[in-house]
Amino acid sequence: MTGASGRRTPRPAQAPTVVPAARAAGGAEDDLRALFGQSMAVFASLAGPAHMLETANPAFFAAIGGPERTRTGVPLGQLMPELAAQGFIALLDRVYRTGRAHVGRNARVLLGEGADAREAFFDFTYEPRLDAGGNVMGVRVIGVETTQVQHAQRLTAEHRALLEQIARQAPLSEVLEGMARVIEDLAPEEVLVSVLLADADGSHLRHGAAPSLPDFYNRAIDGIATGEGVGSCGTAAHRRRPVTVTDIATDPFWDDFRDLADKAGVAACWSTPILARDGSLLGTFAMYHRTPRTPREADLALARVFADTAALAIERHHAEQARRAAEAREEAARGDLAFLLNASTALSSDLDALQTLNRLAASCVPRLAPLGAVDVVEGGRVRRVTAAAPTRHQQDLLASHIPVYDADDDAVARVLASGVTEVARRAPSGPGPWQELGATGYVCLPLLDRGTAFGAVTLLSTGEHAFDGHTVALAEELTRRAALAARNARQYTHRAALARDLQAGLLLPDLPRVPGADVATYYHPSGEGLDIGGDFYDVFPLEGGRWAFLLGDVCGRGAIAATTTALVRHTARAVAPLLSGPEAVVEAVNRALVNRPAGHGTGFVTLVYGLLTPTGDGLDVELVRAGHTMPLHLDARGTVRTVDVPGALLGIGPETHLTAHRLRLGPDESLLLYTDGITEARDADGEQFGEHRLVEALAGLPGGSGSHRVVETLTRAVRAFTGDQGIDDDQAALVLTAARPAP
Repeated sequence: MTGASGRRTPRPAQAPTVVPAARAAGGAEDDLRALFGQSMAVFASLAGPAHMLETANPAFFAAIGGPERTRTGVPLGQLMPELAAQGFIALLDRVYRTGRAHVGRNARVLLGEGADAREAFFDFTYEPRLDAGGNVMGVRVIGVETTQVQHAQRLTAEHRALLEQIARQAPLSEVLEGMARVIEDLAPEEVLVSVLLADADGSHLRHGAAPSLPDFYNRAIDGIATGEGVGSCGTAAHRRRPVTVTDIATDPFWDDFRDLADKAGVAACWSTPILARDGSLLGTFAMYHRTPRTPREADLALARVFADTAALAIERHHAEQARRAAEAREEAARGDLAFLLNASTALSSDLDALQTLNRLAASCVPRLAPLGAVDVVEGGRVRRVTAAAPTRHQQDLLASHIPVYDADDDAVARVLASGVTEVARRAPSGPGPWQELGATGYVCLPLLDRGTAFGAVTLLSTGEHAFDGHTVALAEELTRRAALAARNARQYTHRAALARDLQAGLLLPDLPRVPGADVATYYHPSGEGLDIGGDFYDVFPLEGGRWAFLLGDVCGRGAIAATTTALVRHTARAVAPLLSGPEAVVEAVNRALVNRPAGHGTGFVTLVYGLLTPTGDGLDVELVRAGHTMPLHLDARGTVRTVDVPGALLGIGPETHLTAHRLRLGPDESLLLYTDGITEARDADGEQFGEHRLVEALAGLPGGSGSHRVVETLTRAVRAFTGDQGIDDDQAALVLTAARPAP
């Protein structure tokens, strides 16, 4: 459809009308009534072929253009010359000539000429005036102006289109600019529309849309404050009610903006605040005019209708922004959580403090900063343990710098002393390769153990990178987790070393050289070596060239097991020189176990104890078995036999019921003692290795293989059976092999 200015406006698609809830129903009805108004009936009587205007009602003169046209006795074509080019004079000629009436519906007519032309629409009838003889003497014009109805239809259609844009969440700038252009097209006189948007606190107004105002004007008022006397818009925003300035040249509200308005060619400004449903300020809606002008009720109603529409669009935009911001925060939180979980997994994946700190630096760069380094305090000095950077050159530079522990101008020294994070938007103040690295800021974080700093993490920014509060908080959380992981790793290392030292004290540091015998042992603790195992063995000399040997298993692990192991070994070593046979020694061990303090444990012990006497052609062996796995005898032909000796567990009660067993080991024959950790080792399906697999593995070993070959064969068979499965129990073995006599 064509507007009064001749511009084309798009015809929107039909859709259900959405009524904004910003205003009460009664107010909206009043605005529509003011916009649509009342239709006017016009009447004129024309005479003769020249269509001389004889008489007309006031509505006719009001419709055609004001006082200068309020006269009769002149041809209509002379009074309204614009009608000829639009075909209306020709229609009058035809009615006058034919005597037949003409009816028009919603006929469009431009009233006036040039810049003062006005678009109007009429339903009209041209009917002939007849004399008594039936001759046509003139034409009677009867019409009803439907301009406001047409404008109302266009307004409704354009308003519906705007609401459809809002409903489909079109960009706010697109909605506001479209609304401004619609109003500029619909207004009967030239009007320039501007929408300003309020800041979150309502203290300033920002440019929203003003398609017809000059760019320099929009830039100048972008960001103006809201307040009394700050132009029309700043004052309307401050008062929360419309402000009408009919003449900018004289109004004091425009004292600070008068020159700007004059340069932009605007002389009047009517501003309406855009308010949310809760009454908060969203912005302002302004209508500018080129000449001083007082608004009519229809103008004010138009402003109110579209201010409500703008409010709906802005509130929808704010809601969408809030939703996206919430989603972004949620996504960022998920990203931070995933980062911390992945980093924590990496930090705790290896119980090695140095590896933990290496992974800490790798986690920080480049996720939190372009450059990073970790320092620890050792022996009263600071040592840089790791550095991370995008290039090898930068990493070497950072790794070569060692902070001074007690320097006042060194960030690491200050953080180690205070235990408090330090952040700066500049390079560190102390000496270092900061200029070559291009450092522009840093954050230094302490690694704390029970409130005391044992190290520090330094993150450096370069180029445009800068540390914000979120990054610092994330770095502090990661550093806290790394400090805990490093502390656990150090504790594990200390415990493992302590367990190894204690275990070494309970086992033979070096095997003794036994004349006429080849001795080999094997020990493999279960778990990660943090607890002391319950398996033990010993070989020690006695008078008369004899040797005592033992292998046993204490129920349980840890300090209590170590106490029991020490009790068994030391008791055996103490009484063996004083007692005649192995039964007496084991009975003494049992009495020591039964009589031990309750705090030293109550678990039972399995044991094989024996005496070894070298002879010229082999070894004489006398042994007892107290609830332990039965020894194996490997002869020189590769045959494996079980040494079945009865005997009860030790530490249960005073009675032992032991039976001594004697056997002779000829040259190249072996005696194997082992703990149940070997036979009870399991594969992936949970099946045990068992005694039969042990016998099968050892059967067929050629004579002269020696004790070490027996141990190697045994352990290889167990590892092949268990595969990657860890062991659940300690494993120990003692092999005694009779040596061949010297030639």
